[in-house]
Amino acid sequence: MRSHPVALPRLHRAARIDDAIHEFREKWARKRGHLPTVIPYAGYGSVTRVRVLGRVLLAKPPKPGSRRSLPWRRKEERVRGWRSFTSVPVGSVDVTIEIEGIVRTVQADRGGVVDTTVEVELEPGWHTITMHTEGSDTVEAPVNIVAPDTDFGIVCDIDDTVMVTALPRPFLAFWNTFVLNEHARTPTPGMAVFLERLTSAHPGAPVIYLSTGAWNVAPTLTRFLSRNLYPRGPLLLTDWGPTPDRFFRSGPEHKRSNLKSLAEQFPDIRWVLIGDDGQHDESIYGAFARENPGSVEAIAIRQLSPSEAVLAGGRSKSAHPGDATRWVYAPDGAGLAAQLL
Repeated sequence: MRSHPVALPRLHRAARIDDAIHEFREKWARKRGHLPTVIPYAGYGSVTRVRVLGRVLLAKPPKPGSRRSLPWRRKEERVRGWRSFTSVPVGSVDVTIEIEGIVRTVQADRGGVVDTTVEVELEPGWHTITMHTEGSDTVEAPVNIVAPDTDFGIVCDIDDTVMVTALPRPFLAFWNTFVLNEHARTPTPGMAVFLERLTSAHPGAPVIYLSTGAWNVAPTLTRFLSRNLYPRGPLLLTDWGPTPDRFFRSGPEHKRSNLKSLAEQFPDIRWVLIGDDGQHDESIYGAFARENPGSVEAIAIRQLSPSEAVLAGGRSKSAHPGDATRWVYAPDGAGLAAQLL
């Protein structure tokens, strides 16, 4: 009996249009001399498995003598601000990853995003890995290896949690796209101190920044977190545009799937989940706590001011009667710290 090949699922019409646009832009950019550039992002993992994150873009080489061409400029800083959105992603391209002598070749997705796991043998702590694709420079990315005996971790939202956006949700994407400088972003009062106190009380605890923001703004967000003394940690962002089965990807589903992944990879860690009460964080965190009662230590929710709540489209209507999880609420980091610590 002859077997028949399995038919691949048909892409959503929006995804097919998106792919056609990317193909046209890629051909146009290559004719203009743009070259593949790997933008590395911080990763994380256990002593046996690490999650590697990055993105492949076509970018115009910096002009000799320009600030972008300076040797001390990190590669991710050479494609920043609006350039990170106008640069062309290179999809389905092979990317070579090297981790402590282990070499793996993986393929970027349709949007040029590299999000893969690699089996390793590493000691706990921060390590440096390298990534490159054909025709690109080799770049370095940090990865945080969590010790096997770690039993405490932090997952923290970004917009309206660690930074005050004070913008209507429809304009938030525009702001994140065209604000070129992290100096223009306002940190939430007391939140950096709150996170620092949590990590000081639990040395080695991983800090994961989980947001529905686009990967394009990862370098700017990383600089913002560092400049405002937030604990070091990887960003888990999302890619914009259509998915293979829907017109636009779901932000809440992005958060739910990453929380599930963290619980599966680190079953012994109890997480403090930090977010805000503008729409979704309460319901997402509450559902995760109910489904994984052994994985949540507490949930800390920053309360938006009345004006911020209006701009965010209202407050979450979530309730958690009978929920055994500890919930704390406050308008700033100092209030959350006073209740939780």
